[in-house]
Amino acid sequence: MNDNALTIALSKGRIFEETLPLLAAAGIVPSENPEKSRKLIIGTNHENIRLVIMRATDVPTYVQYGAADFGIAGKDVLIEHGGDGLYQPLDLQIAKCRMTVAVRKGFDYPRASQPGSRLRIATKYPGIAAEHFAAKGVHVDIIKLYGSMELAPLVGLSDAIVDLVSTGNTLKANDLEAVEHIADISSRLVVNKAALKTKYALLDPIIQAFAGVVNKEAV
Repeated sequence: MNDNALTIALSKGRIFEETLPLLAAAGIVPSENPEKSRKLIIGTNHENIRLVIMRATDVPTYVQYGAADFGIAGKDVLIEHGGDGLYQPLDLQIAKCRMTVAVRKGFDYPRASQPGSRLRIATKYPGIAAEHFAAKGVHVDIIKLYGSMELAPLVGLSDAIVDLVSTGNTLKANDLEAVEHIADISSRLVVNKAALKTKYALLDPIIQAFAGVVNKEAV
């Protein structure tokens, strides 16, 4: 890769929208809106800086293997990925939500989740779910899904789900309730470790600009 060029890995949706003020603080403006463009590689107002648009779950992989110099990924994705080969200098405090266990209303979760018991868990976060229930001494059968988690308990596919919750409105609309908190989730800046050394002069001002916005918001 060009030592004078930077590639930023981002995903569409909420994370991208909340990243725009951070990019602006670093003087970076996308040449197109990825929500409206079909392009997967988008230029910016800097000839040497480009954005690559991908699924949120793929951001850590692209950064780890050097296809992108840095990116922004949710803590949920990073925990599931493992974070190997990544430097995580900043919690950006954006795209906040919670990782929770949820069940049908009326389901006796305290009784069903006693140590030694067995549950069927539907989730797109098998690693997080398995680790959480192992710590409780609960045996689980993990059912990997990619969307519409709320449906699983309603049709008997699972006893519970492990998923992200923001407002909780989707759970309520489907007669589900959150019964256990696993982790608070926000998005993190992730940097390729090799790029941090070879492109430090390019990366550091951006990291510092991001940090300035985060610190200002925290005040």
